[in-house]
Amino acid sequence: MSFSDRLLNWYDKNARVLPWRSASTPYRVWVSEIMLQQTRVESVLPYYERFLLRFPDLKTLAQAKEEEVLKAWEGLGYYSRARNLHKTAQNLVNELGGQFPSTSVELLRLPGIGNYTAAAIASIAFGEPVAATDGNIKRIYARMLNLEVPYGSSLFEKTINDYAQSVLSQERPGDFTQALMDLGSEVCTPSQPRCNVCPVSEYCLGYKLGKQNQLPVRVKKAPLPHYDVCVAVLEHNDKILLRQRGAQGLLANLWEFPGGKLEPNESLEDCLKRELLEKTGLAITVGAKSGVYKHAYTHFKITVHAWHAKPAKPPIILRENLRWVPPEELPAYPMGKVTRRISENIQSKDV
Repeated sequence: MSFSDRLLNWYDKNARVLPWRSASTPYRVWVSEIMLQQTRVESVLPYYERFLLRFPDLKTLAQAKEEEVLKAWEGLGYYSRARNLHKTAQNLVNELGGQFPSTSVELLRLPGIGNYTAAAIASIAFGEPVAATDGNIKRIYARMLNLEVPYGSSLFEKTINDYAQSVLSQERPGDFTQALMDLGSEVCTPSQPRCNVCPVSEYCLGYKLGKQNQLPVRVKKAPLPHYDVCVAVLEHNDKILLRQRGAQGLLANLWEFPGGKLEPNESLEDCLKRELLEKTGLAITVGAKSGVYKHAYTHFKITVHAWHAKPAKPPIILRENLRWVPPEELPAYPMGKVTRRISENIQSKDV
């Protein structure tokens, strides 16, 4: 029996029950694959269900305001994915009559879709026999081949992609892709893979040589840089000042408490006053500390120091990206995780 036959037989008996598999329409598959980028299935499930209730089809998503989409996405992270979903929905409705491209080559032209996502959607939703290789699948194949070249190198990528296409089921490419996803999640895990129950262990050279725990070979990364950030919960007339971030970059268009990064040889309070003046034009009087919050992004870590504060004098006309908000309305504004934690802390003390 071939590699693909053994894998699919195992999948037919052990496939995970996932909401996007019960009705694999292009829209549902697309939303799930965008959500699953750099995010575990367990984290995605509640967001997927809520997102589909709010935006059940392409037209509903296309007609929504970006802020609504960001709010529905809040907490899932990597917010450019939500903006790309929204932009793509508008493009498909306005320019392609609401029809999804059916090939991986065409899907690659859409915002936020790379090689893996295009192949996954094309194979699962349209049955195109194109191999999809994400991190989990690359790990499986690196072990199968006992591939000892560094993960991510050009030789590694070419070897994996060539092998993936060679073993792909031509008759059931979508099921084959999802079977690999389940195998990587349930059996061929990053540490302590369950080789004794693997349906394709007889094809695994890494397992036969006892090297499965050493593969794939990863080059040690440098430690993530760390930054201290100071923000103000600025209060005036029973309202709190929020600032909307710019349209580009990290957490684009989300709302936050104004502030910024600590400069070298600067005290935390001096940082707070300087950042508020730069970001809002307001001089402030610093009050009690609101809290300290730690968070890790993909490429750096932060410690956020939050203070209660008041304007030193009555506020002048606010800049366009600033808004005074009653505390009870804070939940309506899409925010990043740290800002939401500060917001919830404020509300809990107001109760």
